[in-house]
Amino acid sequence: MFQYGNIGITGNVPVLSTLNGRLSNRLARHFHAAPHRLPAHAPMVSFTFDDAPDSAAAEGAAMLESHGGYGTFYLAGSLIDQPGDHWRGLSSDAIVRLHRSGHEIGCHTYSHLRAVDLDESAMAREIERNRSYLLGIESSIRLENFAYPYGLASVWRKPQLARIFRSARGILPGVNSNVIDLQFLRASPLINCEIDTDGVDRYFDEAVASGGWLIFYGHDVVDAPSPYGCTPGLLRHALKAAVTRSMPIVTVAEALRRIGA
Repeated sequence: MFQYGNIGITGNVPVLSTLNGRLSNRLARHFHAAPHRLPAHAPMVSFTFDDAPDSAAAEGAAMLESHGGYGTFYLAGSLIDQPGDHWRGLSSDAIVRLHRSGHEIGCHTYSHLRAVDLDESAMAREIERNRSYLLGIESSIRLENFAYPYGLASVWRKPQLARIFRSARGILPGVNSNVIDLQFLRASPLINCEIDTDGVDRYFDEAVASGGWLIFYGHDVVDAPSPYGCTPGLLRHALKAAVTRSMPIVTVAEALRRIGA
């Protein structure tokens, strides 16, 4: 998934999101499918990786583990172990290692299709195909949480997803605090083209001040990242910022457990 603002890039997907997609995504922000009030609690942070390039499953996961944390990897079965314009997708063996090490495997649509382009039946087929594919790799994987491909939510698919998943994550930046929509979790970019270390620190400070849940999203983790990824240095800075502020680094599934969702 490569989507920031209203721009999306991947293979044959158009560069500019359609008007319909932008409108549905905007409506989805305001119509809460699963409102939940966060209890008073200490702030926490989740690091999520979309499409899971091999570098995220290797370098990214290892860095999280070295800081006592685990990440959530939102996978689309059609991208597993496949070459792309910017990276190669992680292998089946890497998925098994992530899962058995304590990282969370999350769900995209199998074909990496946008929610705004799918009717109810098509969405159900995409999710079931992805579930079957990933369970074929590791039978103990539980797909509890979803991330919208390209970050575009659908006001029509949110209620459907709420019946299947505990949460769905978008790419609207900010800290999740007070009353949140579990089917439109905010997430901020951990992407060198989008944010610097000062910006990362500001998000952490906001989370501390609000007692909220900070979620970052990204893709590859390499010294010369794609326009959608970060360097190990930026990820290391974010991890140190969490440790300095005594913020636990948890998967999306664990964060939801902590807030009673």
